[in-house]
Amino acid sequence: MPSTPIKPIRTENDHAAALEEIERLWEAKPGTPSGDRLEVLATLVDTYERAHFPILPPDPIEAIKFRMDQQGKTRKDLEPILGTRARVAEILLGRRPLTLTMIRGLHRALDIPLDILVMERAKTTTRSPRRELKRVSKKSA
Repeated sequence: MPSTPIKPIRTENDHAAALEEIERLWEAKPGTPSGDRLEVLATLVDTYERAHFPILPPDPIEAIKFRMDQQGKTRKDLEPILGTRARVAEILLGRRPLTLTMIRGLHRALDIPLDILVMERAKTTTRSPRRELKRVSKKSA
């Protein structure tokens, strides 16, 4: 089956067609014309996906929770690093920012990259459900 010339991936249709061809070529042996075509298509798809579907770095607090889960740690295990039980809760709820000392401690204890721990958290509303319910009921009254 003659193959079409390889061209840059510019659209979703180009992307879908390249993925289909990659699937068709998946078992190709390296160093063969089919293997070379597979390698070039995979590079093009990777470039397109990095530009159109970037993977954002994790939120620092979510990274802490994820690593705790991976390592089987509890909130109590964070107390020597972050302070009191109340402070651990405030940090994990996003109500208190991490300090430089905390960041260093978390990096050492949980092996979380520093660049993730120093990132700013995404802005989210921190209204409590009760306050939100009161606010909505006052509007409808």
